[in-house]
Amino acid sequence: MSKRIILASTSPRRKEILSKTGLPFEVVPGKYEEDMTLPMSPHDLAQFLSRGKAESLVSDFPNSIIISGDTFLAFEDKVLGKPHTPERAYEMLKMLSGNMHYVITGFTIIDTDTNQSISKSVESKVFFKEMTDEEIHEYIATGEPLEKAGGYAIQLIGAKFIDRTEGDMDNIIGLPVSDVVEELKSFGILV
Repeated sequence: MSKRIILASTSPRRKEILSKTGLPFEVVPGKYEEDMTLPMSPHDLAQFLSRGKAESLVSDFPNSIIISGDTFLAFEDKVLGKPHTPERAYEMLKMLSGNMHYVITGFTIIDTDTNQSISKSVESKVFFKEMTDEEIHEYIATGEPLEKAGGYAIQLIGAKFIDRTEGDMDNIIGLPVSDVVEELKSFGILV
C-alpha cells in the first residue's frame, strides 16, 4: 500500500506549488500554535515551526508522509511574520522599502510509519524598490498585505514593489519545491 501524502498547511500558495509536482496529496491544516518570538536564529526558527506543524498531525495519519512549511522574512535582526493589522503592515512595508531582506522557508517531512524525518531551511533574497507613503497606504487598502509574511505577496499586487530577487522564487512564495522533491527521494517518493 502506498503512503498518503499530507500537506500540513492552510496556505493556498503551498498547495499550488506542491500541485506542480503531480504528486497526489491531501491538505490538512496543522494543529500547532506558532510562536515567532522564540529566541532562535531565523533558520532554526523556520525549521522548528515547520517541524511543530508536521508533528501535530503524526498521530492522526498512520502510514503517511507529512510535509509542512513555514515562511517568514528576516530583515536586519527582526523576524517578520504576518502583520494582521494595517498599522503593522505599514511599519513592515516602511522598513522593507528600498532595502534587501531574506525570505526563509523551513520545511519538514515526516514518515509517520518509520519516524524518518528531515527539517531544512532555504533562503532567498528580495530587493524592494523605494515606496512612497501613498503607495504603501494604497497597497494596504487592497487588504492583500494583512495575511502575508512581511506584509506583501510577491506573486500578486506586491510584485510591483520588487526590484529583483535572488534565489528560489517558489521559496519566496512559500515552499522551496525543488528542495522538497529532492528530500522526498530519501523517503522513497519519486516525482
